[in-house]
Amino acid sequence: MGIEDYGGGSGAQQTGVMVVTTNDVPGYRVEQVIGEVFGLTVRSRHLGSQIGAGLKSMIGGELKGLTKTLVQTRNQAMERLIEQAKARGANAVLMMRFDVTDAADVGTEVCAYGTAVVLVPAST
Repeated sequence: MGIEDYGGGSGAQQTGVMVVTTNDVPGYRVEQVIGEVFGLTVRSRHLGSQIGAGLKSMIGGELKGLTKTLVQTRNQAMERLIEQAKARGANAVLMMRFDVTDAADVGTEVCAYGTAVVLVPAST
């Protein structure tokens, strides 16, 4: 597996929505605050990966299958966050965060959330 298997989601060039973890973006000002947006997904782990992870945990090392699954899950949550922001008329999401929890012992819940806004260049 290459580094591309462990990377983040698409950038603003591909989605039309800038997503940042900061309160503001240098060179831009917030013209309108739309409000909270989120993308949520729950994934279960299949039996094979659980058995493999259990065996691997005895000898140590990275659980690559679970790592890849979590990256895919986070990317799906981000895609849903961006879809919701676009649907509400935003061109950016500020203060994006992830929340990851166990979901009733059957899987992992990943929520990407932030504040949807309309950004404009600061010079206007």
